Amino acid sequence: MLVAGALQTLAYAPFGYWLLGIISAAAGFFLLNKASRKESLLLGWIFGLGIFGSGASWVYVSIHNYGDAGVTLAALLTVLYVSFLSLFPALQFALYHRFRPSSSTTLSALLFASAWVATDWFRSWFLTGFPWLYLGHSHIGTLLSGLAPVGGVHLITWICVLTGAACSILASRCHLKQKLLLPVLVVGIWVFSSFLTTLDWTTINKEKPISVAIAQGNIPQELKWLPEQRMQTVLTYQALSDAYWGSDIILWPETAIPVLMDQAESITTPLASFAKDYSTTLITGIPYRAPYLSNRHPVYHNSIISIGNGEGIYHKQKLVPFGEYVPLESFLRGLIGFFDLPMSSFTAGSDKQQVLKAGEYNVSPFICYEIVYPEFVAKSARDSNLLITISNDAWFGGSVAPHQHLEIAQMRSLETGRYLVRGTNSGISAIVDNKGEITARSAQFEEASLAGTVFPASGMTPFMQFLSWPIMLLCFAIFVLCEVLRRKANAQEATPP
Repeated sequence: MLVAGALQTLAYAPFGYWLLGIISAAAGFFLLNKASRKESLLLGWIFGLGIFGSGASWVYVSIHNYGDAGVTLAALLTVLYVSFLSLFPALQFALYHRFRPSSSTTLSALLFASAWVATDWFRSWFLTGFPWLYLGHSHIGTLLSGLAPVGGVHLITWICVLTGAACSILASRCHLKQKLLLPVLVVGIWVFSSFLTTLDWTTINKEKPISVAIAQGNIPQELKWLPEQRMQTVLTYQALSDAYWGSDIILWPETAIPVLMDQAESITTPLASFAKDYSTTLITGIPYRAPYLSNRHPVYHNSIISIGNGEGIYHKQKLVPFGEYVPLESFLRGLIGFFDLPMSSFTAGSDKQQVLKAGEYNVSPFICYEIVYPEFVAKSARDSNLLITISNDAWFGGSVAPHQHLEIAQMRSLETGRYLVRGTNSGISAIVDNKGEITARSAQFEEASLAGTVFPASGMTPFMQFLSWPIMLLCFAIFVLCEVLRRKANAQEATPP
């Protein structure tokens, strides 16, 4: 089970062996059906250790390299983190055994896929959520990508898992009719999805190209917040932008201006005036301190502003635990450096904020971790023509996390049918089209300027309208059907002949 779970990591970027994700699901289904109900919980947890131990253990880099935690303590915290995340696959396997029908292999496969997606969805919001390592994310550019604008990443995951279960059933010794029913259904879905890839759900205005430029400063994390380094950071981004004034949009990454906004007027005012002279919108990350009364603690936000030929300010809503706020702060502050990271006292912004303006266009902004939430992005995109996300993936060093993060952002673009511009401090910065394909990207760990063209979108995909509710209702219906059949079978067994 450990190896079966670990195979999933190879399905995601930077590896891209998406078929291994389906094989992982097939192995999980096969082994789970040989287990008892009591064993299923343990097997699910071990399966989860394989998934998250290989695919999310990059958190060690943040804890050890930037949290001043020694090797032993960082390893221990990483193990605890991975062990906690592994409880979700344990729940998934337990749910499957609780509702599994005894008479139908096809319905069992549908239940397995539904339990998988239901726990993925639960993981997306429980304790602020961790919507990472969804099997559907590995299908940018595959035949299943056509399902993204229809039902989102959870629908693709459901089909992936169902495909794996169908492969497992084909290899089993069940009746030929039972063997063929599900595989035929799955093949039909893949063929139908390939047709969907040719459709455009939104209107892309090719007559109004938007020129964009991204500045990637590659500021070392250990220097970023040093007072003596702050102006040098701003000068670095100005130098990287010099050749691109006159572009419609110039994008700087998360907290590219490492000065509180109310103290940064000497920086932002000249930049805004200069950008306006060139009819350029400069969009940049900046920390924000809200006005506060003397008897209250100050409120800080991780923010993004649009200045020059644009306007607006957005405060990040989805904060990263420990990186931007500390749960149980009164108990944990001061214990180790990881609980005292720079700028880890942010407050979440309101959910009633407006999108940014860039010239005549509406831009949906997302800061770092926010881009991983499918429904959150889809709802915001309803009012926009373009998606923009800024990040600072330097926290994760040379791990696979920045590659996974970019791949997830590509899925958001595909789900919403909108171009996306991604600016990061240390890479990977990228421009993504409305089909989720990268049209330009930077290398990691170097100063770089990246330029390209995007196009404004209008209209909504089905996923933007209905979010994940259709696939979740389908999962719920399958649970109900399985429970009805299970009770009926139990009643028949209990009835004396």
